[in-house]
Order: sequence, then structure tokens, then C-alpha cells
Amino acid sequence: MTNHKVTLAALQQMKGDGRKIAAVVAYDFQIAQIVDRAGVDVVSVGDSVGVNLWGHASQREVTLDQMTLVCQAVRRGVARALVSCDLPFGPLEQGPDAAVSAAGRMIAEGGADLIKLDGASSYPDAVRAIVLAGIPVWAQFGIAPHTADGRSNSVASAADAGAIESLVREAKLLEDAGAAMLDFTNSGPMAGAAVVQAVAIPVLGGLGGGPWLDGRIRSVVAAIGYSASAIDDATPRYANVAETTLHAIQAFCDDVRAARPIRGGAPAPRAR
Repeated sequence: MTNHKVTLAALQQMKGDGRKIAAVVAYDFQIAQIVDRAGVDVVSVGDSVGVNLWGHASQREVTLDQMTLVCQAVRRGVARALVSCDLPFGPLEQGPDAAVSAAGRMIAEGGADLIKLDGASSYPDAVRAIVLAGIPVWAQFGIAPHTADGRSNSVASAADAGAIESLVREAKLLEDAGAAMLDFTNSGPMAGAAVVQAVAIPVLGGLGGGPWLDGRIRSVVAAIGYSASAIDDATPRYANVAETTLHAIQAFCDDVRAARPIRGGAPAPRAR
């Protein structure tokens, strides 16, 4: 890791050199400082904040105002990595003009270095318009996690030739529209490798991704076991912050109830 500011050109060079790009999803100032110090290349401010931190039922409930505030918080904590901010549901679907206006706000007010667009292959005109406005785009596409009836949809992973050709066309469409990077969801080793070879821009992936891509993205909430649900499950993680926090607050409660000094606060005044 170096202290040099990460740029899109640097990520492009990493793809050319075969060096993997590390990206994380973060939502706040403190975590932003930590992941930047750890050496990630990209910090993505996701609209998944609504579900993961605020208890929303869907990320579609997150507004542009809220995303701007979250992006500002992360921006304050990042000195080295690129900061990408999600455009929330709404502006992209409303057309190129609305998408450009919202993306411009995320850059000007939120402090984003680039804008991430979910389902971007359905809106190539908006991608092109945002890029023409001078705003770099990280375009997401790929197989949805589940079909409408809830069955797993792993067409790309199963190496279906038709599905792979379709996904390669989507990737090229987004590259031609001017996207600076791609986020390929549920790529699978066959489709993922095919897309990486087909486009000149970096291709990252989180859900369903793997070493066949130019890089990986992982939510910090998932990686460190931040969610309360991590206390009770056995998912492999890099840490289990929720479990550690549970034990810490139990110990705090024990100290309070036993009239012992508490840790992490101001020293208790001496009795006279």
C-alpha cells in the first residue's frame, strides 16, 4: 500500500498489470477512516445503508437527501481511496436529465469521486448523459440474486452460452456508454472471465463474484459481523464485532450494577 491518492487511471493500470482491486461498502465517518487506513482502493457508499443500518425493508426507501448526507460522512473519513456513491432509486428511472442532476449533486454536495448506478444496462442513455456531464460512472449489471419465484438464478454461473453472450453485450454497452468501471453481480467464473476479457475497463464484483474478476467488493457490515444477526449465526467473517459488542455492553452493565468504575469514560471523582 502507498499513500498516493487512488485514481481511475491507477485502477485501469491495476487491471492491465493483473493486480486485484479491493473495494468495500461503508456508511460512516469512523469506518471510512479505518478502511482507508487499511489500504482499500475504493470505498463505495451504498444505498444498502437503509437496510443494513436504518432498518428499512428495502433500499428503495433511501432518498437522495439521505444518500448525500451519508456520502458526506464517508468523504470526510477518506483521504486516499476513491469514494463512489450510489444514486438511489428514482433519478435514474426518471430519465437522463434527472439522473444527471442527481449525480451532479452527489459530486458537488456529497463529495463523491464517481457515481454508482444499479441496473445501469437498462439505462445506457442516462449513463452516457452523466459521463458527458463530466461525471465518472461505476455501472452495475448482472444476474439478479433470485428469480421472482424465489428460486436461485445462476444462469451465468452455469456457463449457459446464451446468457454469457448476453452479459458480455451488456458489459460492452456500458463501456461504450462511457462507464469507467463495472460492478458485475453474480458473475460466476465463466461469464465473469468472459466479461473481464471483453472490456478494457476494470470489472469488480461482490455477490457471486470471485478471483476471475479484476477485483472484489465487500460490505464492511458483512465482513466484520457488524449486524446484530451476526451474534447468532456461523457465517465465516473477518471479525464478529456484534458479538464483541454484546459482551462489552454486558460487562458495562455488570460494572454499573456492581458500583465499579466504568471503562472508556472520564475518571470518577475521588470521595472527600
